[in-house]
Amino acid sequence: MAEIKIPNHVGIIMDGNGRWAKLRNRPRTFGHKKGSDNVDRITTEAFKRGVKTLTLYAFSTENWSRPKEEVDALMGLLEKYFLKFIGKAVKKNVRVCVIGDKKVFSPKLQKVIKDCEDASKKNTGNVLNIAINYGGRQEIVRAVNNLIKKGKKITVESISENLYTTKNGEPDLIIRTGGEYRLSNFLMYQGAYSELYFTDVLWPDFDEKELDKALDEYAKRNRRFGGVK
Repeated sequence: MAEIKIPNHVGIIMDGNGRWAKLRNRPRTFGHKKGSDNVDRITTEAFKRGVKTLTLYAFSTENWSRPKEEVDALMGLLEKYFLKFIGKAVKKNVRVCVIGDKKVFSPKLQKVIKDCEDASKKNTGNVLNIAINYGGRQEIVRAVNNLIKKGKKITVESISENLYTTKNGEPDLIIRTGGEYRLSNFLMYQGAYSELYFTDVLWPDFDEKELDKALDEYAKRNRRFGGVK
């Protein structure tokens, strides 16, 4: 791939697992398994290309309304992922952070998440944020409530400083797979000036070539942040 302008921080809404499975006459849980397998590939390839921080939307606050069987399967996949990724994170110098309300998860999943975060917290390389039980609106409310408790003035800057991703900067690019054209409550505050890239490709089929298409498109954008260039 020719040298291009690479975004520092990329967010991905990983959509389309269920439809991918349906097209193959398989249960939605099969699609989620394939989608989970794709996380490692895209994470590795994004970091290889120069992306410093990757924020993946894995499970929203609204996803609890899905059938219990599907939710249970997703929780199981998350547990397996974090168990598997602990060693990889340390080896690859990747710092793993989970953003969202973790208190609602089972004690076992909470422990696995904590172990992964603790094992990688001193890593100085890339950052992988995984958004689970996450909602952008809820994150803003959380930030404002934290400021009220501290007795601090509520400003654009102070809210930004109390978001989950405050240390990572705002996403330069947000990618959504699966053919939908909305953010679905993902990084609502941070993404105010993010470049948006939508593709019909379902998440399990989103490979290195599709990632390059998104990065190539980003490189063509003229980011003005409300000004004139």
